[in-house]
Amino acid sequence: MNRWPGTRAIVIAGASSGIGQATALAFAARRASLVLVGRDTGALEVVVRACHEHGAEAVACAADLTDPAAVERIRDAAVAAYGRIDVWVNCAAVLMVGRFEDMPIEAFRRVIDVNLMGCVNGSRVALSQFRTQGDRGVLINTSSLLGMTGEPLLSPYVATKFAVRGFTACLRQEFERAADIHVCLVMPWAVDTPVYSKMGNVFGRQARSIFPVIAAGRVARAIVGLSERPRREVIVGISGYMLGIALKLAPMLVERIVARVAPVLQFKPDPQPPTMGNLFTPIGPYSVGGGWKSYWAERATRLFRPASANVQTQDTPPNRPSRPKGRAEAD
Repeated sequence: MNRWPGTRAIVIAGASSGIGQATALAFAARRASLVLVGRDTGALEVVVRACHEHGAEAVACAADLTDPAAVERIRDAAVAAYGRIDVWVNCAAVLMVGRFEDMPIEAFRRVIDVNLMGCVNGSRVALSQFRTQGDRGVLINTSSLLGMTGEPLLSPYVATKFAVRGFTACLRQEFERAADIHVCLVMPWAVDTPVYSKMGNVFGRQARSIFPVIAAGRVARAIVGLSERPRREVIVGISGYMLGIALKLAPMLVERIVARVAPVLQFKPDPQPPTMGNLFTPIGPYSVGGGWKSYWAERATRLFRPASANVQTQDTPPNRPSRPKGRAEAD
């Protein structure tokens, strides 16, 4: 149910791709009024047009969330366009992988700046605006299941997700007496987004999403749900709930298993030259999904395909399906 009369005004930081873009489209389907934030104006305009196709109002606001003055301009744009901010969603994040000892300190610091300080800057402006408009609004920060457990070769990202979770808990405590200011956290399992295609990487091998992977739209629906019925924390994905239970029952065992299994799932054998990816310069792809659900589905199909399905016959050329009998060939 809608907590406010009329159309809600929503700010989404990190709206150019992945969870942020999926969230923008989910709110647009509900005819929300949107301010879409990212570093690439052209990419944001594409999402704005997609929101307009849903019949929603939307404006783009290019900003680097590590710049406090730029984040203030987001507030100005939202208030100028819609007069208020009802919901602020912090989705922006970058990813850097590699051994800690091999990772350039400037790259490590950049992940901290974007993922943590970007969330801090956005939260500060959002909560200030909520105070200004009569102690009313919902702040939704995005952490991860990696805010509950570590993973080798992802140390800066994991550090930020632990920090975002703790930071959000502190804000929730400080605003406990503000009856209509709500501070929420969403913690998804591995999500099918393009982040693995544009991440920084000094590990020497190509990265991929771990398995199982959930759709970004599923996280977007959880965020929309939090905006309507705020809760302190929401885990997205059954694997996340299972991990949470396992961490309570056997934390040392989980840590050992993750240490050995995660790198096998997280990386392909293909070589990858060192890259800073999109850490310092925005790059595409700017899609919602990264194709990882299809990738893992194909691998599962290969793994469980009956041996007879791999046998080539004289009448069936390699890599071409046999034609069903009795079906005429189309012109």
